[in-house]
Parts: sequence; structure tokens; C-alpha cells
Amino acid sequence: MSVSLSSYKPNKLTLLTAMATAMVITSGCQSLKTASATNQPTTMQGQNAEQPKKLESFDITGKIGVTMPANDTSGTQGGSAFYAWGQQDDRFAIELIGALGIGKTNIEYNGQTATLVSEKTGTLTANDPETLLKKATGWQAPISQMPYWISGRPAPSDSAPQLDAQNRLVSSVNGEWNASFTYKGDDKLPSKISAVRSQGNKVVMTINH
Repeated sequence: MSVSLSSYKPNKLTLLTAMATAMVITSGCQSLKTASATNQPTTMQGQNAEQPKKLESFDITGKIGVTMPANDTSGTQGGSAFYAWGQQDDRFAIELIGALGIGKTNIEYNGQTATLVSEKTGTLTANDPETLLKKATGWQAPISQMPYWISGRPAPSDSAPQLDAQNRLVSSVNGEWNASFTYKGDDKLPSKISAVRSQGNKVVMTINH
């Protein structure tokens, strides 16, 4: 099943420019409401804390690196790719270049079905982007949580989110994934997200808003 998201598919020129110059692409400031915090990291208490709003739409670029645990026949494996990500509500389109050993790759999700197209795999579909990515590449990444984390807020299924003294999300747990967040200066949106699992999987994503 093919999904059309042409209205907000990432701009290829923007992606290539980001790859060549590593420029930070600025966007309009997003007003984020944050929970109260002391000088020490504090925990968001679910509905008892005022949380930043999830961005309804965004266009970002950057680089993503994935590390997989070693197996019986080889050492630690992984790879990296430059990406452009366009989000509109629950729908998104991601373009990856230098990707995953399968060439240029496009991943689209319409809220119900995920579609991946690459030169090596052709067109693949799955019910969710995590299953699709693992099916195509063997990589594991918490893609469904990323739109929330990119917005600087925990995903609905997260537990134990922690805030810094500026009320910014600095860590959160989602199932077997432990995520940490890095910010530039006083920015409210994270510039890097790192997510690790006890099994050895690791995802590091730099973000140019």
C-alpha cells in the first residue's frame, strides 16, 4: 500500500545543504509550557504537572546513528544516515541518505500504515514504523516516541521523565528504552536525543530545528 505525503515531504535540497554545510536550520519559536522544577532534576508527575505541548508540525534535519549489540558471529554493528523529517499531526515522511546499507530510503506513516521504499528493498509496508525499520534493516529505534521527544516532552507511554532547572526534559524511560536529551544554550527544544536499551541497542539523533 503506497502512502502519499507529498504536501509535506522533506525538501531534498534542504537535506543536501544540511549534509554539505552542517548548518542549523532555524524555525519559528515554539512556545512550550513546562512543569515546575527546582534547582535539581525533578520528576514530572503525570497529570499533576504541566507539560510542554507536542508540536503539531515540524521540519527538521540532522544525522542519526544506530548501534546494535554484538552477536555470535560479529562484533557490535551499526550505521548512520543523514535525514530530513517532515511531521504533520500523526503523519510523517522521513528521507534518509547514506542509509542503513540499503541506499537512499524513504519512510512514510499515515497514522495507520508505515511504508518504506529503498533501492535495495523496493516497497515494504507494516503497521508501525518500528516493525518496518527492523524488517528492512535490522535496526531498532523508538520512532513512534520521537515526535514527542523532538518537542521536548515525554511520550504518553513514558515513565519517570526528569526535568532540569529550566524545566526542560533531560531524561525519560519508554519500555526498554532510556532516553536522554541535550540542549544548546537556553533552547527549549533538544539538539540531540540519545536512546539506549540494556540489550546494547543505541540510537543517537542530532536535530537541526
